[in-house]
Amino acid sequence: MGSVTATVAPATAANVILSFRTFRAIAVSGFRRYSTYRQAALAGVVTNVVFGFLRCYVLLAVAGGAGSVAGYDPRQLATFVWVGQGLLAVVLLWGWTELADRIRTGDVTADLLRPVHPVTAYLATDLGRAGYAALARLLPPVLVGPLFFAVHLPARWSTAPLFVVSAAVAVVLCFACRFLVNATAYWLEDVRGPMILWTLGSGVLAGLYFPLRFLPEWLYQTLWIVTPFPSLLQTPLDVLVERDPTPVQVGLVAVQVGWAVLLLGASRWVQGRAERRLVVQGG
Repeated sequence: MGSVTATVAPATAANVILSFRTFRAIAVSGFRRYSTYRQAALAGVVTNVVFGFLRCYVLLAVAGGAGSVAGYDPRQLATFVWVGQGLLAVVLLWGWTELADRIRTGDVTADLLRPVHPVTAYLATDLGRAGYAALARLLPPVLVGPLFFAVHLPARWSTAPLFVVSAAVAVVLCFACRFLVNATAYWLEDVRGPMILWTLGSGVLAGLYFPLRFLPEWLYQTLWIVTPFPSLLQTPLDVLVERDPTPVQVGLVAVQVGWAVLLLGASRWVQGRAERRLVVQGG
């Protein structure tokens, strides 16, 4: 078997600018690609709004007797629900199997011939998708919720920018998780099993169905440290409703960043292992 020698372009200013322009172009193409699915976006908004009413009434009923639950007052719970319904589509916990499908059909070999690393290319596309979702899927629930429920408005100037950072990191982190789940197709070919586990685990442990602080303190703190799931939705929503003091919020976002860096690195490592496996198989 012959050998292939890879060369890495020097990190000059011109190369950095070119890489940034390439990444931006891929992200813009991702935005345009997903903006063509207007009917799907409308159907998703209707679904999110309907479930927003259901979840909000349930959580408000839980807090009704005592006036608060797990440190959340009714206004914070309403904000948690309605922003969470919109943020779900931005972060996109489920529904992405593009990489697994391309591995199964063999089309992934075309990705390996492109000058952009597959992880970088898919990440740029996903950021473009998230940008469109922030406009088409996040804003409607955020605007509908306050029409029917009293919501929490941030009282600290740092909350809004910290929430934006937290939500952006959540998108990157969720992409890395989904990439790793899809990449199991390199070895399993059929990823239905890992996808089912990811769907069940991410929904419950990310804080989608209920705030994780409803759980015993030792349990949710353990989940926050040893798993990336709470960093997907629970952290940005807790930041927005100001559940904790600012230093704690910054610490939670730092945990998010740590998980994002770790799993992005793991994605590139797994992709490298998979490419070597394809070479060994003669692919």
